[in-house]
Amino acid sequence: MAASGLSGLGLNWIGHGLTRITDEAERFLNESTLRVAITGLSRSGKTVFITSLIANLLAMGRGRDTLPALSRQMAQGESRRIRSVRLEPAGTQALDWFDAADKLRDLAGGSPHWPPRTSDLASASLTLTVERSGPFGTWLPPRRVRLELLDYPGEWLLDLPLLGQSHGEWSEATLEMLRQPPRAGVAGDFLAFLASLDSSAPAEEAVARRGFILYREMLMTARDRLGLRFLQPGRFLVPGPKGDSPMMWFFPLPGRGSPAPGSLRELLARRFDAYRDDMRDSYFDPWFARFDRQVVLVDALGALCAGEGPFEDARHAVAEIARAYDSRSRNWLGFSSLRRVAFVASKSDHVPEAQRPAFESLFRAMVGGGDGGRSVNHLAVSALRCTEEGPAREGEAPVVYGVPMGETRRRPFRPGHIPAMPPPVGDAFWRRPYFELPVFRPPVIDPDGREGMPHIGMDRLLAWLLEDAL
Repeated sequence: MAASGLSGLGLNWIGHGLTRITDEAERFLNESTLRVAITGLSRSGKTVFITSLIANLLAMGRGRDTLPALSRQMAQGESRRIRSVRLEPAGTQALDWFDAADKLRDLAGGSPHWPPRTSDLASASLTLTVERSGPFGTWLPPRRVRLELLDYPGEWLLDLPLLGQSHGEWSEATLEMLRQPPRAGVAGDFLAFLASLDSSAPAEEAVARRGFILYREMLMTARDRLGLRFLQPGRFLVPGPKGDSPMMWFFPLPGRGSPAPGSLRELLARRFDAYRDDMRDSYFDPWFARFDRQVVLVDALGALCAGEGPFEDARHAVAEIARAYDSRSRNWLGFSSLRRVAFVASKSDHVPEAQRPAFESLFRAMVGGGDGGRSVNHLAVSALRCTEEGPAREGEAPVVYGVPMGETRRRPFRPGHIPAMPPPVGDAFWRRPYFELPVFRPPVIDPDGREGMPHIGMDRLLAWLLEDAL
């Protein structure tokens, strides 16, 4: 009996081993993982974008034609269709979970509201079951594509250029911008504080702390009042889980050569180095090296309507990000697996259909380069369409209609002339009145997301982003 029992245990062990090997072989042949990082500059609608992406893929998996461009592309390629889409449970991950269902209920509730800014890393995963095509498609099991979505604050992305700078280099470039409009209009208190300092004087914690607070307040004012986007360091605006730590108590300070030991400038330089190294070790190295795809959202229309200063600032911010993703710097930054980067202009539902080609052309030129090729693309989308096309009267510009937040009646909105190329500095275009984009109420949508979310261009974006994965 004992021998028989041992024999049975051995057979069970062998059986479990064979099952495990078979399961691993099946996963190797039929399952792949694609990691997609999604970020956006302030006010670009990143949370709604991710919610729309998840909701529309889930609805597509239930047979709804929510992403027609993606469906057409799959029918013409190696896949017939997406058979099902499953949102994976939160599991045991250390990151925050991106709760798309909760965000969808906020948008669809009796008193709909737009979600708050992203303040930390968050993730969600979808598993797409994809039919095979070709002569052996009916004989082979369907493929599974796991999409791992990572959501992180766009402010942090603007710290990429800091990885190759010293405190002195960053201070020189930053102070040059602060002395010019539009920043000069909000930098007065901080610049006056700098003028009172002796950078070679012994370090005093109270002085360092005061300078940090003044500089951070200036960044917040530049973001909230002026609508500026190129604001560094990013964690001064969105600190993340580590909060307001002493490592962050620095600010730009002029000076040449090596700082004297024990001086204020030496203290600030040490803190800058610690901050830069922490961004690399905590965020860029462990996360950016894993990305297969990157989406960068930009409120290009809001910047255009806000005037020359905000537009040029947003243009500079996006150009710096694009430069960081350039193939020449990709290895230096650790983007070894990154294959496609999509720069996306959001809020295209504020633009009448007749003007959208010009808007997309403007955005492409704003970022610089990218023609829809295999590695970089530029598209204009609306993750949640809140407007309807309206008839334009003879001699008047095209119009869209939406319901402003807090109101119940539709109102017309005309963004005015949208040039196909960025107007030059000082051009007559910039003498037109500046204005903020209206905030429209979300449309009536199913809180359970069964029909997806109405959008403009999300299918075109996903068709390009996932082209070689599906």
